[in-house]
Amino acid sequence: MAKGKINVAVENIFPLIKRFLYSDHEIFLRELISNATDATLKLKHLASIGEFKGDADNVKLEVKIDKEGKKLHIIDQGIGMSKEEVKKYINDIAFSGAEEFLEKFKDEKNDAGIIGHFGLGFYSAFMVAEQVEIHTKSFVEDEPAAHWICDGSPEYTLKNSEKKDRGTEIILHIDEDSLEFLEENRINELLNKYNKFMPVPIKFGTEEVADPEHEPKTIKDEEGKETKEPQKMITVDRIINNPNPAWTKQPSDLKDEEYKSFYRELYPMQFEEPLFHIHLNVDYPFNLTGILYFPKLTTNMDVQKDKIQLYQNQVFVTDNVEGIVPDFLQMLRGVIDSPDIPLNVSRSYLQADGAVKKISSYITKKVADKLSSLFKNDREGFEKKWDDIKIVIEYGMLSEPKFFEKAQKFALYPTTKDEYLTFDELKDKIKAAQTDKDGNLVVLYASDKEAQHGFIEEANEKGYEVLLLDSPIVSHLIQKLEGDGDKVKFARVDSDSLEKLIQKEEDQVSKLSQEDQDKLKGYIEEIVPKEKYTVQLEAMDSKSSPFIITQPEFMRRMKEMQQTGGGGMMGMGGFPEMYNLVVNTNSDLMQKILKAKGKRTEYINQALDLARLSQNLLQGKEMTDFIRRSYELMNN
Repeated sequence: MAKGKINVAVENIFPLIKRFLYSDHEIFLRELISNATDATLKLKHLASIGEFKGDADNVKLEVKIDKEGKKLHIIDQGIGMSKEEVKKYINDIAFSGAEEFLEKFKDEKNDAGIIGHFGLGFYSAFMVAEQVEIHTKSFVEDEPAAHWICDGSPEYTLKNSEKKDRGTEIILHIDEDSLEFLEENRINELLNKYNKFMPVPIKFGTEEVADPEHEPKTIKDEEGKETKEPQKMITVDRIINNPNPAWTKQPSDLKDEEYKSFYRELYPMQFEEPLFHIHLNVDYPFNLTGILYFPKLTTNMDVQKDKIQLYQNQVFVTDNVEGIVPDFLQMLRGVIDSPDIPLNVSRSYLQADGAVKKISSYITKKVADKLSSLFKNDREGFEKKWDDIKIVIEYGMLSEPKFFEKAQKFALYPTTKDEYLTFDELKDKIKAAQTDKDGNLVVLYASDKEAQHGFIEEANEKGYEVLLLDSPIVSHLIQKLEGDGDKVKFARVDSDSLEKLIQKEEDQVSKLSQEDQDKLKGYIEEIVPKEKYTVQLEAMDSKSSPFIITQPEFMRRMKEMQQTGGGGMMGMGGFPEMYNLVVNTNSDLMQKILKAKGKRTEYINQALDLARLSQNLLQGKEMTDFIRRSYELMNN
């Protein structure tokens, strides 16, 4: 038996390990299982090249709880270690790494940079254990087994072990303040969180299942009635992980139902099927595999994030993939696995790491290629999915210039008549009718088909197309499209009169003289609240509405952009609720208002309230007064 002292300069390194890593101490189990997996995979590799002659096909890991003895066991059937290897890998390399790590971080006031830092490996066991034992036997024949013990001080004992089987068993004597790790539910939770897709089967307990070789026979009971004999049950190992998840397979080997089945495995509480999937598989200039799913999305971008799981060699790392996945794709779901992503995924590291940026660009390209393929091969199906995926595509067009370029070919712009057009198709369709006198192509749009129904109808009657753009970021998007487009302007269909929105060479002539127009404006301004409305007289088609309430496109758009972030207007302190009251001087009602005396006020208020009603601006007392006045006018 040999005793020794771990050569560390940091005095009492183990309390430091506990102190600095305590808030994330559950990672010890993942670290130990990762080490056990590495040892097992190394054995499989040696078997594949003929350097190990034993059975490497049916090896597994095991986690056992000894609640009474306050011990947790992690057991593998991997390559094991000799005494010399224990000295080298446990006493020298591991703890010199620990010392270096703690020297670097021990004076940090905030441990946020430490939590989640991997590579802690074996010595993370001391976060939860007052004593750690290792029983290990090398795969090398005739190499005696070794038994290493350390009680949390720099001193250790190393002696021969009675272990007969190849592999390593680590025994943690759990601290009083970490007894949660002797609870089956807690260990099960951690195994499912970190090790659900580890490449080696993990046994955790046993379970009763129906014997597949026993087919219950039909027998007769005491009363002579036929019944089935009881099903024979057998006890089997409970394997808690899936060692061969879908993303590790070739896309050609998977059917659509298998992709859907894996989605249900990832998100057992998600009842809706994904719309489609994207299989990632690249080995140069970096290694990356994974599957991303497009779920049905709401218009709330915030609640969708943290659904993509990041793995390193099938070991769960995090579901906060900021920096690795472009921001607009964080609303997707699925798995990304890359050995090239360091397990220390601090934000500052990711922002500076060149490989991570390449991964992000690759994922963006793959998603764009998939969307383009879906559009080309099944446009009808793509159009049906548009409302469920548009928020991701529009967000991507705003935030990623390269994605914007690709998306211009498949991004759709639905009309209020339920026709879906690409931007080029839209421009070709409206060029003849919606080009104004200055050569600008004016794209009319609505944000609410029902609320803006009257304006949409009037535009359609004039032969104009009206888009239905109702996402929360549409103001930002059209600002970009205008900036990138050649003489293209967007205008919401209720932001002004159609004559003003699409100005032609031929101006309408007013039926009213200038004198009558001045009188009319004076009458209306006496009644209409000045703090809310600016009266604006226009000669329009006599069939157009007498009064139209509009909100200038620029002010309304800036207000919407401020509400969703951005727009460069954050210092303006908000926007007042100001509207234009556009008065159609060619409407027959204007003659009535000019000639009326006793009913002039009623006519003006009635026309104003009808205009308010069309914009959902009429409520409370104003609505009550409007209803009462309507009945009075009908009775007279």
